[in-house]
Amino acid sequence: MSDKIKIDIVSDVVCPWCLIGYKRLQKAINELGVNDRVEIEWQPFELNPGMSVQGEISYDYRARKYGATKEDTDRQTAYLTKLGAEEGFTFDFFDGIKIINSQDAHILLDYAKEFGLQTALNLRLVSAFYSERKNISDRDVLHKELLTVGLNADEAIKRLDNADARTQIQTKEKHWINKGVTGVPAMFFNSLKPIVGAQSVSIYKQVLTEELGL
Repeated sequence: MSDKIKIDIVSDVVCPWCLIGYKRLQKAINELGVNDRVEIEWQPFELNPGMSVQGEISYDYRARKYGATKEDTDRQTAYLTKLGAEEGFTFDFFDGIKIINSQDAHILLDYAKEFGLQTALNLRLVSAFYSERKNISDRDVLHKELLTVGLNADEAIKRLDNADARTQIQTKEKHWINKGVTGVPAMFFNSLKPIVGAQSVSIYKQVLTEELGL
């Protein structure tokens, strides 16, 4: 039991389940009326760390990595689209959507944290990628999205060429992997055993109630 709770959300901006999980968590926080007692920090995880800058068409990637057919992928994305709509979010899984490299996005999220805008930038990048068909591995796109949330885009983009900043993100990724994270979202409530996957609002409410002593 504590007066406040820190929630580390290990996630990737190109993970649809991470968005769904966050939306449900936020709904639980709102319904309990504990916004002022919760601190959220986004932690980096790359679903596709070896992906090239050019990316790869989603159908091709899923067929190569998982042996998935186009029908398999279409069923999965239809389901995710439905779940997203239930949370007020639009997933646009158009035919040409690519699996991309997200490391630059994570570096910028770390930058945004310094200004209290990490969640704002995270949600903006997810929307840009999944709702607006934008390539968030493209620096011009990232620059515009940084401006959208009120950050110094020129200063932030310079971080992408800073070797120490890149190493720092890679070190953080290894830290969470060493803590047992193999899939996301993984939410650590006060650094305890993580809640993995996009859980229901009721489960998040139960955990918050226990940790906050409600």
